[in-house]
Amino acid sequence: MVDMSEPAVEEQGSLEFDVFARNCTSRATLEHVTGRWGILALAALRDGTLRFNALRRRVDGVSEKMLAQTLQALERDGFVRRDAQATIPPRVDYSLTPLGEATATRLFDLIEFVEDRMLEVTANQAAYDAKK
Repeated sequence: MVDMSEPAVEEQGSLEFDVFARNCTSRATLEHVTGRWGILALAALRDGTLRFNALRRRVDGVSEKMLAQTLQALERDGFVRRDAQATIPPRVDYSLTPLGEATATRLFDLIEFVEDRMLEVTANQAAYDAKK
């Protein structure tokens, strides 16, 4: 593990990042991707381009403000592409970049894994709760 007093350390001509280091910039990016709304937005966009309200309906429960903030962070990090068209009314489409597609594929595998194990999880929860 690299000691990261700075966000990234130059080592042999390349940058190295360590998400376990307090000041590493990869932590913020990991939070954008794996946060409650980030993972769901990326997984929803895996199916194709969506307008803001369609994406909001797909990610049930997210507020307009939180979805806008999440998409802005993911766009800044290069995972999401925002295409604003100067029409009346304005049209904004969101899609995944190649980096976003690769990330969404991995996240979707995790989502499927968790969904497939929910019977086991709920049984574990019930057993845990019964002990309390």
